[in-house]
Amino acid sequence: MRQNQILLLDEDKSLSRFLCKELHSQGYLVDHLTDADEVFSRLESGDRYDLLLLELNLSKMDGLHLIKKLRLTLPKLPIFVITSRNRIEDKVHSLHSGADDCMTKPLSLTEFLARVRALLRRNIGHIASQTVVDDLLLNREDRRVERNGRRIDLTPREFDLLDVMMQSAGRPVPRTTLLGRVWKVSSEQSTNIVDVYMKYVRDKVDGPGERKLIHTVRGIGYELRSE
Repeated sequence: MRQNQILLLDEDKSLSRFLCKELHSQGYLVDHLTDADEVFSRLESGDRYDLLLLELNLSKMDGLHLIKKLRLTLPKLPIFVITSRNRIEDKVHSLHSGADDCMTKPLSLTEFLARVRALLRRNIGHIASQTVVDDLLLNREDRRVERNGRRIDLTPREFDLLDVMMQSAGRPVPRTTLLGRVWKVSSEQSTNIVDVYMKYVRDKVDGPGERKLIHTVRGIGYELRSE
């Protein structure tokens, strides 16, 4: 099996050495660069990477500008911003510029590695146009959800939340993971919004007299499975 190749662009050499060590321990191949120009050289030379880890504070080029330039030629490359900028506005600008995820330093290593795995998993192969769990069907092409022929109307956020749960069916999904993948914010933010929206989804999916599919996993998050 091909190992995932990660490109890390960060001028903080001490943190980069630590992250490279931890990523290597997880089985990833990692190249570390400190010069934004080298990123373009690597990518233009045909080097293939499965994920770009990027600090916004760079001496030669602002990270947000770099993201916008990369998106012109590499629209599908997952970009994960890990930055010392801690304003909410910086996270929002990162995501609007084309980043797939964003965390602020200091990093929680456990959460960081979980988000790396999620981004790489999302980028592997083709996600099926629809997923079926028990009698619940989710169609991603027309964003349609049905249960035993009953149409379920979800808001865009509710659909995205259920989509993550369907992709992880049979496994507990932490609240912090849902917060990161659906709302694109870190666990520094309150996870109460996850509970609120999960109740909305559960009330619509688990109708009266139907088998319970969405379960609370105490102290962790939620799991979608048949009882």
